[in-house]
Amino acid sequence: MEPDGSDEKPAIPRSGPRATYPTEQTASNRKRWFYVLSALVVVAGLGLAYAGYKQFADPDVSGEATAFEILSSDNVAVQYTVNRSDPGQAVACVVRARAQDGSEVGRREVLIPAGTQTQVGARTEVMTSSPAVIGEVFGCTADVPPYLKPAA
Repeated sequence: MEPDGSDEKPAIPRSGPRATYPTEQTASNRKRWFYVLSALVVVAGLGLAYAGYKQFADPDVSGEATAFEILSSDNVAVQYTVNRSDPGQAVACVVRARAQDGSEVGRREVLIPAGTQTQVGARTEVMTSSPAVIGEVFGCTADVPPYLKPAA
């Protein structure tokens, strides 16, 4: 009841500070916001953890140069090892040669056919546009481009 004895609720102001700024939040509103924001932080953390795992986990396919030989001023031989979790799957590797200043002077994509071994050794010659000082494996993937697949 109002002090004057009526049962009317106080009128909500239409202007002024009370109309502009909300009244104090209840404890249940604060708890709800706490739970909602906490859930968002947990979901974001899980998403970040998953992305990090996919980015930095051991790959299904990897390649590593084991040796290289400068055959001439325009040719480098690279010997490398390819590791794959599924030996029945073909793999594509990019082998490259680099000059003294670090620039890439030659590149070759190589198909490693499906086989029975998870670790395969290979040797590839890379033609270069200028003298190279190193040959290396840039990377390997199980997503073999169509132009590398043998014709059926």
